[in-house]
Amino acid sequence: MGGIGTGELLIILFIVLLLFGGRKLPELARSLGRAVREYQKAMSGAGEEKGEEETKEEKQTDEDLRKAILETAKKLGIETEGRSLKEIMLDISKAEEIRKG
Repeated sequence: MGGIGTGELLIILFIVLLLFGGRKLPELARSLGRAVREYQKAMSGAGEEKGEEETKEEKQTDEDLRKAILETAKKLGIETEGRSLKEIMLDISKAEEIRKG
């Protein structure tokens, strides 16, 4: 009860085919698909707008931090080419300890 069975679905599709014809059916299916996609995007996008802004800010902050690390390494004469930020930060830390110590 309440669900559409295979027989009912075939009857509905046959009626749609008779009403719109074989040439209009693909266009109608595409339009229906677009409408469903837009609806789903709108429903899922409502909660994600704030998240997207935060992600952009986090990416900017990460990029700023990366630039600051590379600039500091350059000032201290530390080689950065082909090395991870973690390795560079360890070398900066060692250079600071030597400078202080």
